[in-house]
Amino acid sequence: MKKMDTPPLTPTHKFAPVKLPPVKLSPMNIPFPRRLKKAVPVYVACVLLIFIYFNIDAFPRITDDEQVPPPARLPGSTFPQKIWQTWKIDPLLFGITETVRATTWLQKNPQMRYEVITDSNEMTYVEEHFGPDGVNRPDIVEFYRNVKLPIIKADLLRYMILYSEGGVYADIDVEALKPFHRFLPERHNEEDYDLVVGIEVDEPQFKDHPILGQKSQSFCQWTIIAKPRHPVMLKLVENIMKWYKGVAKKQRVPISRVELDFDQVITGTGPSAFTSALLDEMNRQQPKGAAKVTWDDFHHMDESKVVGRVLVLTVEAFCAGQGHSDSGNHGSRGALVKHHYHASNWPSRHHRYNHPAYGQVEECNWNVECVQQWDKDVAGYEKLSAEQKKAKVAERVKQVNGGS
Repeated sequence: MKKMDTPPLTPTHKFAPVKLPPVKLSPMNIPFPRRLKKAVPVYVACVLLIFIYFNIDAFPRITDDEQVPPPARLPGSTFPQKIWQTWKIDPLLFGITETVRATTWLQKNPQMRYEVITDSNEMTYVEEHFGPDGVNRPDIVEFYRNVKLPIIKADLLRYMILYSEGGVYADIDVEALKPFHRFLPERHNEEDYDLVVGIEVDEPQFKDHPILGQKSQSFCQWTIIAKPRHPVMLKLVENIMKWYKGVAKKQRVPISRVELDFDQVITGTGPSAFTSALLDEMNRQQPKGAAKVTWDDFHHMDESKVVGRVLVLTVEAFCAGQGHSDSGNHGSRGALVKHHYHASNWPSRHHRYNHPAYGQVEECNWNVECVQQWDKDVAGYEKLSAEQKKAKVAERVKQVNGGS
């Protein structure tokens, strides 16, 4: 029997090979070594850099005249971005009232630094900044160490802080209503002033009054803004030292045992002293031949002005809601802070003239008719008999006690 030949392989045969499509080679599917593939991006980057280097002149350039201006700065940037307060204790130990008020400064000015100088560290601060490594005024350091009256130290310390470092000072009972950049009107050039103050009392019609006179025209000192080393701050410290030593000599006691009444505090270290030093500095800065700066330049002031490199704000700015001096209210656009008055209750420790039958003239709150009546009553009191005086005093006591 004839042996049959093996049939040709066909796709349907059990052992037929699979027919593959033809392979076309291209640069994209030519196999490359793995290391070479990793190096490709580096080679491309090098080629690109070489191309840019040799064709740099072909790219457009920004000329000096076309430079993009720097971003505008917020008002106040020429002043130290620091808020200062002084108090008896550290902020971590503040009560609710102090915490709420202090927090307003941080909430309104999150970009600014904040520090409280306390009764525990005040001497350290004074020694550091006015000792050999600072201003080097051992006389100031020793004077501050010997003064014992808290309100005098408080006034001194604010002036010393602002002289040493500048920034924003606010009493612990002052609440911030607006952010710091709102304190500086944009219509004034910050390069034209180094100190910012506000008017407190503008009642010059009382300037000759025996009790109200020295307090009737004054700048506010519960909020002050200054650049470092402002001369008026050091002058204030020196003036206070001279005055205080004179009081000690008159009382024949050491500095540590000086006693002061309310008006002595106001005129010696407080608003009256502050105002006097400011007016002196403004006049020192005036051009030769210029008119003397007096309170008349600030009476009934309805907009801020720069005088002698001092920016003076209206009474509404720092002292709104007083009920006098046309001070407006805290809800107005121009009100920047709110003062809650006498957190330390210092007036209670310094005697104020209090007539036995008619009380304090300050109770009139600068009302003209009230002050005139008080003056008239006090003058008439001296003409009364002893029995009449006794009756008037009893009437006053009853009034103070609520009529009981």
